[in-house]
Amino acid sequence: MANILCFSRNRCTAVEQIDEETLRSSCFLQDPLREISVEIRVKLPDLEIIGAGGKMMRSVGEEKIDVGQALQQVVGVRIGPGLRKILGGVMGKSAIHRHFTFMVEECCNGVILAFTKEVLLSAPQDKWAEKKYFENRVRTNPRLYNSCAALAPGSPLVEGVEPPRE
Repeated sequence: MANILCFSRNRCTAVEQIDEETLRSSCFLQDPLREISVEIRVKLPDLEIIGAGGKMMRSVGEEKIDVGQALQQVVGVRIGPGLRKILGGVMGKSAIHRHFTFMVEECCNGVILAFTKEVLLSAPQDKWAEKKYFENRVRTNPRLYNSCAALAPGSPLVEGVEPPRE
């Protein structure tokens, strides 16, 4: 059994442009209970997932699944409104399926943030104006809420912003 008295989790998401029409987004998660990697390929400009793969290198106490087959369920899904609900519907309901659904969602959030990076970098330098700028950005685009540490609940940048409904 894993030592749950000492728990740490590392998660990394990266997005790279493969060619003019394709992005690759990958997410890696490691903690004492599991080690998972997921990669999706996304077609531009319609943001359709055209490929998905992944590995479960380690998993403590969870069912075994065919990772490749589970991830193929997201091929054809478009990144956009209702994504979380769509992924939940196509991926399965078991605990391990929910982990992979979360990882695919993280990959999709990475793609979204890749397109909003320039907008985020254009924030005012004044701290008060920057705070107001990000509050307004998150209010107009609720998907940004909790998409990264800076826009996570409790962050001063989103203080007073109502979390989006599921």
